[in-house]
Amino acid sequence: MKLKSICLSLFTSILFACNSSTPKAEEPLVYTSQEIGWTIKIPKGYNLTNQAKLDADDKKGKEAIEKVYNGEIKTESLTHLVSFNRNQFNGFNSTLERYQEKKAGEYDANNILIKKLLFDTYHKQGIKIDTSSKKVEISGQPFNAFYIKVFGPNGAVILNQIMFNRMIKGYDFGANINYNSEDDKKLLLDAFMNSKFN
Repeated sequence: MKLKSICLSLFTSILFACNSSTPKAEEPLVYTSQEIGWTIKIPKGYNLTNQAKLDADDKKGKEAIEKVYNGEIKTESLTHLVSFNRNQFNGFNSTLERYQEKKAGEYDANNILIKKLLFDTYHKQGIKIDTSSKKVEISGQPFNAFYIKVFGPNGAVILNQIMFNRMIKGYDFGANINYNSEDDKKLLLDAFMNSKFN
């Protein structure tokens, strides 16, 4: 089963802190992916997440998912694009993976399986969640959006997650937003919704 690193990032973000050692940028940075023609402005006050931290989080997430999924999860072809965070609960990450459908409808079917796998992984960890999904448009492109509310032991929402994905130029592109404050939700959503795809 091909598993996108966004799936791992979604799960590991609730289990493990995203501490970045990169200083905050004084001026907004702009990131561009040449592969898919995507440009995003990184909001002021967010730290770039270093590759070592991303790799460590992916490893922990893979281990957690493998407790639920019977089989090998291959992530060698996954590429992290840009990731940034303000603290352990408020951040953005994006990934890219070459993907070619072997038959029509395979991509959508894989997305359904990933949603189930995420739900089952949270459940196995004893974490209560609520999920929903819909289509959204970003820079004129239709995206799948998967929303997760994560509840703490007292029943209050402790984290919100949004997973966006779509096929672009032969790649499976994914972006994940985590937030626990309305201010961060607005900053992160605005950054992604105002990003450009050529």
